[in-house]
Amino acid sequence: MLAEWSTETGQHDPVLVLPWQAEGSAHAFVDLRDDPDALDSIPEADDHAALLHALRSLNVSRSPVYTAKCDAWELDEAELDALRMELLIDSEDAPQGFASYIDLLWRDRNAFLSPHKLTPLLDRLTRLAGKLEHPTAKLEFILRPAVTDFGMVQEGYAVSLYVKAVGQDANDAYLHWADALSDVVVLMRSKDAIP
Repeated sequence: MLAEWSTETGQHDPVLVLPWQAEGSAHAFVDLRDDPDALDSIPEADDHAALLHALRSLNVSRSPVYTAKCDAWELDEAELDALRMELLIDSEDAPQGFASYIDLLWRDRNAFLSPHKLTPLLDRLTRLAGKLEHPTAKLEFILRPAVTDFGMVQEGYAVSLYVKAVGQDANDAYLHWADALSDVVVLMRSKDAIP
């Protein structure tokens, strides 16, 4: 698996704010730590079993992280071209692609507050993910600013987890994505990844 991480912490980069409410929409932050059954209210989880499993697994009390937002989509042609180039795969061999993202926050307050604490974690996770047997998939972590207000405002950092995959048709790409996401979630919760 191709794995990398980067930062988007500049003045004009987006900030993840929790809890959030989409303007003009019923979509809002769902705290799966307190109410795992609320997965039913997340349409993306309802539509994609692998995403549902990932959200459930990443929000259990033993997980080092919890989730804030997610989405899943078929890659457009520009996204496909970029991913195929990164994976060194010909367009004829991978005409379709699928992707998802999950915004994560570390439960450890020190990790949430300090990018210097998160940097070695992201280094370790990307190194371990690079050993996963998913030649048609890419994992990307993006470190970004976050603000939480659960009774007290705190400024810190979140990580957006992107998993993208290509395939010979839409179903093949979807299956590659689902398998890669599943393995990344197992990695995220492993003792090897999070000391």
